[in-house]
Amino acid sequence: MYSARDWREYPRRYRLEAGKCKKCGKILFPARLICPKCGAREFETEMLPDTGKVLTFTVIRTAPSQFTDIAPYAIAIAELTNGVKLTAQLVDCDVNTVKVGMEVRIEFRRVQTDAYSGILSYGYKFVPKWY
Repeated sequence: MYSARDWREYPRRYRLEAGKCKKCGKILFPARLICPKCGAREFETEMLPDTGKVLTFTVIRTAPSQFTDIAPYAIAIAELTNGVKLTAQLVDCDVNTVKVGMEVRIEFRRVQTDAYSGILSYGYKFVPKWY
């Protein structure tokens, strides 16, 4: 069953919509009610770019129960071309080839399946740009 929280997250999760402060121009993802830089409360919608570079990463070898079938896998923090930083799973590459500075792009993929109810959850993941 979907909650109200799921519906509120759709623009961010599926369209990568961020908030851009009208006063100072800071881009916030996810969008917030108050800008942490200047305290303003007015934002406009900003679409995030779909490319960036890996700043740091870790490899998960002992995964939680719902992700044991894909372990080991990499989780990365990437800086997008506009400076926003995102965390996501890095897919379609061997975990031993992941490195800082690697160019990535964002793709929408299945994140998990609820085994009990069969509900699929989708979100964004990083894919090496050369893939």
